Amino acid sequence: MPKEGVKLTEKPHLLTTEEIIKIARLFVKEGVSKIRLTGGEPTVRKDLPDIIFSLKQIEGLKTVAITTNGLVLTKQLVALQKAGLDIINVSLDTLVAEKYEKITRRKGWNRVIMGIDLALQLGYNPVKVNCVVMKDFNEDEIVDFVRFTKDRRVDIRFIEYMPFTGNKWEVDKLIPYKSMLKVIHAVWPDFHPLDNAPNDTSKNERE
Repeated sequence: MPKEGVKLTEKPHLLTTEEIIKIARLFVKEGVSKIRLTGGEPTVRKDLPDIIFSLKQIEGLKTVAITTNGLVLTKQLVALQKAGLDIINVSLDTLVAEKYEKITRRKGWNRVIMGIDLALQLGYNPVKVNCVVMKDFNEDEIVDFVRFTKDRRVDIRFIEYMPFTGNKWEVDKLIPYKSMLKVIHAVWPDFHPLDNAPNDTSKNERE
């Protein structure tokens, strides 16, 4: 979270529920079978359950997913599941509460973990956790994140630090994918690649 905060989009400029469904129908008509709701943060929309329910009624759409910061999953996830939510990705860049507060500028790490645990209890298997790896911030937690998968049915998705407006990207903060693998293989030499589908955007490995 930038120090100056983030300017929120004014409501008149946001898509309505009906507009989202109309656009989704056009995509599905052209062959899209999976839609992911991201953001920003999708859970700030009060109509999120309605959006998910309406999407699930579209013939030909097989999967509805969300990527969320996880802060309100304990309050919303039951309703989202009833609406038909298929897949959950939670963005979490650290397993240390103090570091979480530093990068997000708010408390809430425990709530995110509770949200992940609730998702598992509700049968989401696996829950996918997105972690952006940055030098001098969380590269020392790569092994801890892998160990996190030993205790919970989660898939950790390590993401290279990428530039976008407002994140003050610096190449010195970049930890390349191969460097992450080297750290993991030093602890678990038997980690090996899994087969990936042609449209996969990630490279999968397991012990």
